[in-house]
Amino acid sequence: MPGRTAAIAGSFDRLFEPLVVGRTTVKNRVVSSGHDTVMVEDGRITEQLIAYHEARAAGGVGLIVVQVAGVHETARYTAHVLMATDDDCIEGYRRLADVVHGYGTTIVGQLFHPGREVMESRDGTLPAAVAPSAVANERFRVMPRALTHDEVIEIIDGYGRAAERLVRAGLDGVEVVASHGYLPAQFLNPFVNERDDEYGGDEAGRQRFLVETVRAIRDQLGPEPIVGLRLSMDERDPRGLAPDLALRAARALDGAGVIDYVSVTTGTSATLAGSDHIAPPMELPNGYVAPSARQVKEAVGVPVFVAGRINQPQEAERIIADGLADACVMTRAMICDPTMANLAREGRAEEIRACVACNQACIGHFHAGFAISCIQHPETGRELTLGRRVRAATPREVLVVGGGPAGLKAAAVAAERGHRVTLHEASARLGGQVLLAQRLPGRDEFGGVATNLEGEARRAGVHIVLNSTVDRDLVEAQSFEHVVIATGARPFRVPMEVLGSPTILDADAVLLRAPVPPGRVVVVDWRDDWVGVGVARLLAASGHDVTLATPGYVAGASLQQYVRDEQLAALARARVTVLPLVRLFGADDDTVYLQHVLTDEPVLLDHVAAVVLATARRPASDLADELGTMTIPVQLVGDCLAPRTVEEAVLDGLRVATAI
Repeated sequence: MPGRTAAIAGSFDRLFEPLVVGRTTVKNRVVSSGHDTVMVEDGRITEQLIAYHEARAAGGVGLIVVQVAGVHETARYTAHVLMATDDDCIEGYRRLADVVHGYGTTIVGQLFHPGREVMESRDGTLPAAVAPSAVANERFRVMPRALTHDEVIEIIDGYGRAAERLVRAGLDGVEVVASHGYLPAQFLNPFVNERDDEYGGDEAGRQRFLVETVRAIRDQLGPEPIVGLRLSMDERDPRGLAPDLALRAARALDGAGVIDYVSVTTGTSATLAGSDHIAPPMELPNGYVAPSARQVKEAVGVPVFVAGRINQPQEAERIIADGLADACVMTRAMICDPTMANLAREGRAEEIRACVACNQACIGHFHAGFAISCIQHPETGRELTLGRRVRAATPREVLVVGGGPAGLKAAAVAAERGHRVTLHEASARLGGQVLLAQRLPGRDEFGGVATNLEGEARRAGVHIVLNSTVDRDLVEAQSFEHVVIATGARPFRVPMEVLGSPTILDADAVLLRAPVPPGRVVVVDWRDDWVGVGVARLLAASGHDVTLATPGYVAGASLQQYVRDEQLAALARARVTVLPLVRLFGADDDTVYLQHVLTDEPVLLDHVAAVVLATARRPASDLADELGTMTIPVQLVGDCLAPRTVEEAVLDGLRVATAI
């Protein structure tokens, strides 16, 4: 298809133009922004982190911004933050820079102080935080101590010294994090900065900390290295930094000639709603921050980058071509597909594994304290162990049973390694539970997981047979040498007392458009994931009076915070009643009987037309029992091994296929 390839390649001409940033030429306009990877030990660069960034550099990214590095001892906002406060950091940065530069990629490091935005300490005790003034943080419930004048000077000096270390290590420059309500933004914000010394009082005073910080960095580095600025335009918080104040701060630094670019984002760490924009979930539009970037671009003379759900090259191309920004931050896109830039440049955009902004394994892992990864690409974060395909010494005939995420990944990886793979799927479509998940409100993009995994399997040469069930006779007749079973799970109804003939439906049936009688519907949630909240929203949108009952403290408790926040906001707007800390006991024709999980007291809901169960699932492992006496290896992956999420299913498939 040479014509189509040429058309796709030509459509990304702007994205792959070199960009002059200060005195450095970046090879293209694809940027991986600074993001915590939880691949740090004792504040230092690790081989795991180097391998992670090498995969993106090899994949064609133009500029890598390394995650935040603390500039002062009071900057330790997590137990796994990089630190650039002494020369011991230099060797790790040097190794990283050498590897990344080997691919022609530019690399800068973020310089950071969180101020009051402190998440945790190194030993689990409540941390002591500092800020311009003693103004509390809402999200983490931190009351900081006001910095003394001498401490302010010390931190400014820390920025300059940290910058010098990173550039001495071989990085091309640094980026000052003044975004998301962190310390420089706190100084700019009149709601947070109540100082009456020269670092407060009026707008010029509130700008002084940031201006002196960037000057200290430039004085240390001289004119050659890059000095960038990360800035939130609109913190999405009634008491956040106003866009006009942020814009004037950027203009002041640009006018002083001390910065080489502005990287525009949105939101703040200080509130739940504001923090949701740090890694915006899929319900927010693609490229939604671009209009704010245009404001900055019209106000400054240096290049402007923009972030905000830019997960496909065509979106980035449009933003650049329309003059909204000069480069696009596509961080999660490259967590999902490290080769995205190369695929786009080579005219193979249809092969890109597109991010669906589920947030489960990237920012979700970070919040849980684990190395980041991706539900679609579990090789991310595991580059040293699972990142390379090794050809099988002895190619085998491999049968994969089930075309959901686990089966598709197992089939694709096994075929990539040289095995002859046949996949049988009992239904007419591949995708498994993903096909139901995409029916939930705001989740249609999630269907891309099935599309991406199917594409991987077909490109690897997997022979796919639809509408085909598998039994022992088929396995024996076709002489398979290895069987991977990925037959998923079935809905499981928790034990309950039933009187009369109440309408009781499984969530799956509702998603498949089973009729639900009019009136009050009680959705009983056990999993606290997307399903319960999504079905409740779906029913509310169709006119039902909905109560969502959950045994947890809050609906959607299993979801990553930013995703959960969006779901809870949607439930509130839809006037869904959320009833926490209850379990299902029974039902009759018009009453649902619940039980408080802490007190065992009864909770009765009257005038109920239907009960919808978003409860457990039971492994569908019958085939494994049938094949149990065969001499060939038989392995289970995904929900038929243990019902979990797409993330574990895909990882199961990768691990099993890697070992065949």
